[in-house]
Amino acid sequence: MELRKAIETRTSVRQFTSEPVAKSDLQEMVRLASLAPSVNNYQPWSFVVVTNKELLRRMADAVREKIHALPENSSRMSRVVKKQVEFFATFFENAPALVVIATQEYETILEKGVTLTHAEINEMRNSPDIQSVGGCAQNLLLAAMDMGYGACWMSAPLIAKKELEAILALDSTLNLMSFIAVGKPLRQQLPREKRPVEELIRFVE
Repeated sequence: MELRKAIETRTSVRQFTSEPVAKSDLQEMVRLASLAPSVNNYQPWSFVVVTNKELLRRMADAVREKIHALPENSSRMSRVVKKQVEFFATFFENAPALVVIATQEYETILEKGVTLTHAEINEMRNSPDIQSVGGCAQNLLLAAMDMGYGACWMSAPLIAKKELEAILALDSTLNLMSFIAVGKPLRQQLPREKRPVEELIRFVE
């Protein structure tokens, strides 16, 4: 698929068929994701690909438990809102595959020449490790689409970040960052309308 077409037609897919995703396809998606630019070319990412249904259920249950424990306000919509959030945070359990992106702490050249801490430099630079993961995730989304799959980039499950890191047995040096659910789309979906570029751009000449 032409890159421009993939970008223009990509959309978030949250319902999938039961067809499995080939292991070789998942490996290729991760390979392409890992080619994204990263801070100092540090390539801070690590990937876990989960296809085990029981493990996906355990992960989703951990997220549900966290959502149910959230204090409700006095709004009549409180429980409805939490139920809606629950779907958007747990639908990955029904995906044929889930790609988990984690990162390790990156090193900066600047740390060697100034007295600022890593955390202070990271804040000044607006978290370049998180920015790097954004490029990585987008590569994976486009790779999945190019290979005939649908995918959805998820942050909501991280409400149970510590619990999920334990379930996935992540090394203590890794920081859970993102989920991407992958599979064959249950139905054709059109991309949602986006703002025109004229509203988004400002030239300084």
